[in-house]
Amino acid sequence: MASYNRVILLGNLTRDIELKYTQTGLAVTEIGVAVSDRRKNQAGEWIEETTFVDVTLWGRTAEVASEYLSKGSPIFIEGRLKLDSWESEGQKRYKLRVVGERMQMLGGRSGSAQQSPNSRRDPTSYDESEYSSRAAYDDPPPPRNSAAAPSPGGGAPNGGPPPEENLPF
Repeated sequence: MASYNRVILLGNLTRDIELKYTQTGLAVTEIGVAVSDRRKNQAGEWIEETTFVDVTLWGRTAEVASEYLSKGSPIFIEGRLKLDSWESEGQKRYKLRVVGERMQMLGGRSGSAQQSPNSRRDPTSYDESEYSSRAAYDDPPPPRNSAAAPSPGGGAPNGGPPPEENLPF
């Protein structure tokens, strides 16, 4: 039987990020994401339900999140479900969580999220599968399409997205 384990979350951080390192030096953080859903109840009234989801970020994704995000920051997470189990006080316990594999920071930059002069990458998007080691992150990104001409809509000369102030939303 085929299976597919994929989770996509769009919400806000519920607390500030506490970055930790394993004994082998791998960064890890547990974040909380609040995801709201608005729907009509049986009486036809709009109600809002909020679900709180625990997400684990590893490696450079965890480091980037701790550097640029804080409580209340909007965030997009793509990952997979993982069931943890352990025994506590003689009872078997279970917890379903998301292992984040891709993270996108949303919203504008705040005072604490200014890009450092030494940073060569856009900190708003980070994909752990693409940058699985520190050395890969330090290399400059490959050109997207060096032969691309600027788009008539005012896109960046390198064929990338238009500058932030020209976005239609």
